[in-house]
Amino acid sequence: MKIAFHASRKPRAQKALEELKGLYGSHDPDTADAIVVLGGDGTMLRALHHFTDNNKPIFGMNLGTLGFLLNPYDMNNLPQRIENAKRFDIHPLRMETIDKDGKAASELAYNEVSLIRETHNSAKIKIFVNGKERISELVCDGVMVSTSVGSTAYNSSAGGPIIPLDANVLPMTPISPFRPRRWQGALIRNDCEIKFEVLRAIERPVSATADSKEIRDVREVIIRQSKKITKTILYDPDNPLEERIFQEQFAPESHK
Repeated sequence: MKIAFHASRKPRAQKALEELKGLYGSHDPDTADAIVVLGGDGTMLRALHHFTDNNKPIFGMNLGTLGFLLNPYDMNNLPQRIENAKRFDIHPLRMETIDKDGKAASELAYNEVSLIRETHNSAKIKIFVNGKERISELVCDGVMVSTSVGSTAYNSSAGGPIIPLDANVLPMTPISPFRPRRWQGALIRNDCEIKFEVLRAIERPVSATADSKEIRDVREVIIRQSKKITKTILYDPDNPLEERIFQEQFAPESHK
């Protein structure tokens, strides 16, 4: 099996990288059978972005803290683990923005797209789903839309629901909403188009961030799931992603 490696710059990951290269060799990602990611969740997220145009499956090994999307680190029998691994396909969100000057931009998000106020002034945001206005004015610190995989991250910290991987919905979660006071968010079918319009964008500036890519001073943000892009994550059969979702839902304290 031809394996390519992608590692965090941290010393522990770099040490593991050299050991694994010595055991299994190292191949170019374009010709490899699989890409092995060494690090934590941040490294895995950066790898998904880095290899967006590469269709090879990704097998992560945790050398960070939580490692939600990664498998336990073990240098032994790596080709066999990859061969026996289960597969899970994920599709990122595509964020399309227009800023206050009319400049357009587009970014991908494997975790979430978040809109955040830039100043002390609350954001005022109008929300559309499939072209129909759903909230005329959300007064808040921000709002986000996450993937099912990303629902365990920032979305969960903001009080949003953790979503089963095959639920085919996207959680929309407000951040410190003031009006409507009791609005707790929504679950949106993943084939819907979501549009946010920033009201009074000059006076109340808002930034939009797709994972780590931030666009400042936006006045319009459109979010769709990008079905044309598929990334395959590999995981050990005895450590399935579905079980990790259940653990986050029912026993979050065990992940401290």
